[in-house]
Amino acid sequence: MSTRRHPALDGKTAVVTGAARGIGRLLALRLAAEGAHPVLVGLEGDELAATARDCATHADVYEADVTDAPALADIAARIERHRGRIDIVVANAGIATGGPFDHTPAHAFDRVIEVNLLGSIATARAFLPALQRTGGYLLQVASLAALTPAPLMGAYCASKSGVEAFAHCLAPEQAPHGVGVGVAYLSWTDTDMVRGADSDTALATLRRRLPWPMNRTYAPEPAVERLLAGITRRRRHIYGQPWLRTVQSLRGALPALIGTFGPREITRLRDQLEATRHQRATAVGAGGAADARARSDRGGAD
Repeated sequence: MSTRRHPALDGKTAVVTGAARGIGRLLALRLAAEGAHPVLVGLEGDELAATARDCATHADVYEADVTDAPALADIAARIERHRGRIDIVVANAGIATGGPFDHTPAHAFDRVIEVNLLGSIATARAFLPALQRTGGYLLQVASLAALTPAPLMGAYCASKSGVEAFAHCLAPEQAPHGVGVGVAYLSWTDTDMVRGADSDTALATLRRRLPWPMNRTYAPEPAVERLLAGITRRRRHIYGQPWLRTVQSLRGALPALIGTFGPREITRLRDQLEATRHQRATAVGAGGAADARARSDRGGAD
């Protein structure tokens, strides 16, 4: 871009986890375009390298599983030695499963919690010391799933509710150190994860029956622009789609509402869910497949 919208990002070192694809990749590209130095962390080395090549400024790549706390601590130390500082960390890495809890293998359900919640905790633990030294900013990417329960997405909702609560607890603790902590919320966004979920016909059917605007799939670029603006302003809450701010104010009423229409919809989909239960042994989409491959390579797959 010839004119930068966020000059305050110029020269900042910005770590993005889950940067191989989707929101993480697009955010890294935009950070680079604004003059920041992106540091890309994720499982998929080739995709991370491709993202780095597409960045307008030099980007560093570190291949790691966000649930590997020692690896993240080592990466944080290496970044500080190489770059001299860390100013921004975006805990974006995540996977998802779909389907009824009792159809989902324990290892698949638990892995979503491990990556999304424990991986975010490990990311904070590794990078907060560096952020304290710079008075930096930590952004935790949550979801609409943190604001409202969603039948057939128990693992994802539990993990995203967890990261939201974790970030809200961190914010006042880290404020005396000069560290800002924010939470980003996104609805269904056109990424590999969402396309993977939609490949499950039962999940896609249920999603189409959600009330507007929750049943829409949104282009990622406007959401990334809102994330970028929120990072620049060190916001406590960033909404990838503006209407999510309204959902935030209504969230207390949503469990009862979902509890009213949810059973009817699950009953309607019972046969379809049973016929497709074999699809739910691993996390959805290309990112889920990459996580499964990485675990298999380490001998950790069940």
